This record gives sequence, structure tokens and C-alpha cells, in this order.
Amino acid sequence: MPDVDPVHLVQPAATRVRDPVSGRSAWLAGLVQRVRFEGEVLRFAVVTTPEHAPGDGGRLAEAIVANLRGQGWDGPIAPEVGVTGGRAGGAVRATQPAGVIPGMEGPGLAPHGGPIVRKPLDGVRHVVAVASGKGGVGKSTVAANLAVALRRRGFRVGLADADVHGPSVSIMMNVTARPALTEGGKAVPPMAYGVRCMSMGLLVDPNEAMIWRGPMVQGVVRQFLQDSAWGDLDVLLVDLPPGTGDAQLTLIQAVALSGAVIVTTPQEVALADAVRGIEMFRRLEVPLLGLVENMAWYTLPDGTRDPVFGDGGGVRVAASYGVDVLARLPLRTAIRKGGDAGLPVALGDDALGAAFLDLADQVAARLGIEATA
Repeated sequence: MPDVDPVHLVQPAATRVRDPVSGRSAWLAGLVQRVRFEGEVLRFAVVTTPEHAPGDGGRLAEAIVANLRGQGWDGPIAPEVGVTGGRAGGAVRATQPAGVIPGMEGPGLAPHGGPIVRKPLDGVRHVVAVASGKGGVGKSTVAANLAVALRRRGFRVGLADADVHGPSVSIMMNVTARPALTEGGKAVPPMAYGVRCMSMGLLVDPNEAMIWRGPMVQGVVRQFLQDSAWGDLDVLLVDLPPGTGDAQLTLIQAVALSGAVIVTTPQEVALADAVRGIEMFRRLEVPLLGLVENMAWYTLPDGTRDPVFGDGGGVRVAASYGVDVLARLPLRTAIRKGGDAGLPVALGDDALGAAFLDLADQVAARLGIEATA
């Protein structure tokens, strides 16, 4: 058996193949199943539905095989083709519902509180992920200030802190009130600076360590989104933890994302992780609104700029991946102090406040929205 994960081979190949019925990739539509090695042979099943035309399964399988060859895989491949609910002996039966993120199906990985089901968020027009591949790049700071800036522009905004292990939104937004409950048992996110906020920091003792496994993390992220009474919002920003793991996959599985904002510094180690984030969202067909290069420079007393973490690395990554640069933000003590004090600099009328207002304008333009409040 080859020393490689078969899913890591098939997933990118199937992601580039379009399902003619749903319009999604064959992978995200759940048409590709039972990926495994049998000896040296790479096997997978393409399971279509009665809505597909005759021959669609074969064409999808051929396209996936062609992509596998294009990726450089030269081993034997044996795809199977079937129809959901087909007769025994003639078809492969579906083993997972369409839309399940591979790796998150099955009872062993069901999140705390039950399986993840994609649900619309009542009253929320757009859900936007703020993500980074690496910690320490100022992602939560950007998310909090972007939320405030969008509110200043007249949008109705929510901010969900999906970093269960290291919640910071409650501190940065200076919100301490526990969420109230509706008669139906939904949590009402408290308001801070006109922004509705939800964070694990509002629910547990600040000194408590969240020693939780992946399924419990998935459950909390899902509940923050689906079991909260967000009200009518133009934009719900979701501050994701660093990386490309449980919380990210849960978010993509639980709601329809309008887009993602990638935050990075110009430092090479941060850029490498930012690229992984870009690739994750692309493979899962989430639109990339753009990239924010944070801590791009420090202004010295004589007015010159010192690129502390490197010069223009985020701009180069954005160009190479065809992603827009939404903002380049400086390294400033005031930004850090504002976060620690719960007074986001986006509240101010100085150059820093203007920078975040410009970022809010860029995000709103890409979402195609105008203020309604």
C-alpha cells in the first residue's frame, strides 16, 4: 500500500471537477465516496443521484482520474460509478449525505451536540470568515476593528469568536455581560460599540483552560452560529482560530460563507501559513475577499518606515494567488493598547481609524452591500 493518504490525493482532483446538478465541486457535493487503497490500487466511488443525466457519473470519474494524472499520480486507479439508491449489485450506495466535509462524517467524529447540518442564519445577509494560517499575526485585532469600522459605516454587524481555546473578542471589545436567553432558549449576543458579540470568553472563567477535543470545539462553533439570536445583520464576522482544522471545517459546513479575509504579516513563516489558508478556502469553494497585510511597517521618529517583519511579503503572495490586498496596516503601539483596553482604534478619527474604515469599505464593496442602518 502506498505511503500516502488517499484522501489527500483524491480531494484536490475532485475539487476541480464541477457537479453539473448542484454546480459545486464533485468533492463538496458529496459525490466522491469510499476513497481508499486496496493494495497498490487507488479506489474511489462516484455516486450520482437520480437528477443526474445518464453517463454523468462516468464523465465525472474520468475527469477526476485525469486530474490525478495531472497531479503526478502514476499508480493504478480504479473508480467505481453508481447511483444513490440503485439496485444491489449494480450501484454503489451513498454512505454520506451531500455536502458533508470529508473527514467530518461518521459517529466517531460527530461534534458535541449532534451532526453538523448547514442552516441559514435567520436575518444574517452575509457571513465572512476572518482567518489566518498562523497565530500571532493580529487576526483577532483586525476582526474586532473591522467589525467596529463596518458599524461606523452604518452596517448592522455581529462578531463571533470561534477561537474556543484562546478567546479574545470579549477583551478587545470590552464586553463582559453574559448572553441573555430568548424564550426559545437561544443566546442573545450582547452589544459592544453597536456590534453584537459572542465569545467563549463570555461564558467561562477567564482563567479556565479549555481542554477540549475536536468534536466539542466543533459543537461550540456550530452553537455560536446556529443557536444564537443574532437578529438582522448585514455582516456577521467570524474570527477563526489559526490553522485549517476543526473550527474552520465546522464553519464551512454549518453556514454558507459569503467570503473569507486572510490576515498575515510580511514574515516568511507567516506567509507560508497564509498560503495554506488560501488553499483551504479555495478547495472548499469559499470566495476569497482578499488579504490584509498586518504589521507591514513601523514608522521611525524621523518618519521613515522600518519593515520589521519583511517588506511586502503579503502583497507578493496576494499577487501570486490572484487575491486582492484589502489593506496594509502598520505596526503601532496604539493598536495593541486599544486591544488590551477594549477600545478598538477603529473608533477614532485619526489615521488608524481611517485605515480600518478603508478596510471596511473594501470588504463592503466586495460583498456588494450598502448600509441599511
